[in-house]
Amino acid sequence: MSEVIAENTIVRQMNQVPTDASVRAESPLFHADLKSIAEQGNTDAGITLQELALLDHLVIRGNAADASLKAGLQSIAGLAFPANLQSAENGDTVIRWISPDEWLITTAPGTGFELEQKLRDAIDSHIAIVNVSGGQTLLNISGKDAEEMLRKTTPYDIHISNMPVGKVVTSLFGKAQAVIRRTGEQEFEVIVRRSFADYCWLWLQDACGEFGFTVKT
Repeated sequence: MSEVIAENTIVRQMNQVPTDASVRAESPLFHADLKSIAEQGNTDAGITLQELALLDHLVIRGNAADASLKAGLQSIAGLAFPANLQSAENGDTVIRWISPDEWLITTAPGTGFELEQKLRDAIDSHIAIVNVSGGQTLLNISGKDAEEMLRKTTPYDIHISNMPVGKVVTSLFGKAQAVIRRTGEQEFEVIVRRSFADYCWLWLQDACGEFGFTVKT
């Protein structure tokens, strides 16, 4: 844990990556045993599912018009704030619009703590940055039937004419909630909370039944 004191404000930052090498990190879907499902294979699968496990997730809140916030994000992450319902990416780092004053950043495993520190040092204005890496996970969904399958899971119109590549929405996913982003013509990412990860995974398996699916690990 690091502690920064500025203008009578104490900011405590905790690195969620354990320093003890013997401690094994487990993703929210660890108990789903995705490796065993992947080994079963399905050569006719219309859909491929993959958990991008253990990415670092940071939630940033602030004023999008604030010059210091915009400059800090650009200088540290090489990203500009995306427009409403949009996203931007630079290598392994992706920023998603969540609400007018809230954005979600994902970055490579083990890099979130350093990114948070650099952003705090670079931004000289009122902001909130919260590391939520342990509280959610990202599922990648691709294949020729990906869009048709996902129509079962969310009431939002995900047809490519309404949801082009790069667009991101927060919507219902079954009876849970998810952040959904189109990353390709037939490719999506779905970010779900840890407490709903098993439910969402089982929902996906059921929804994929008529199309066939394979799991990539």
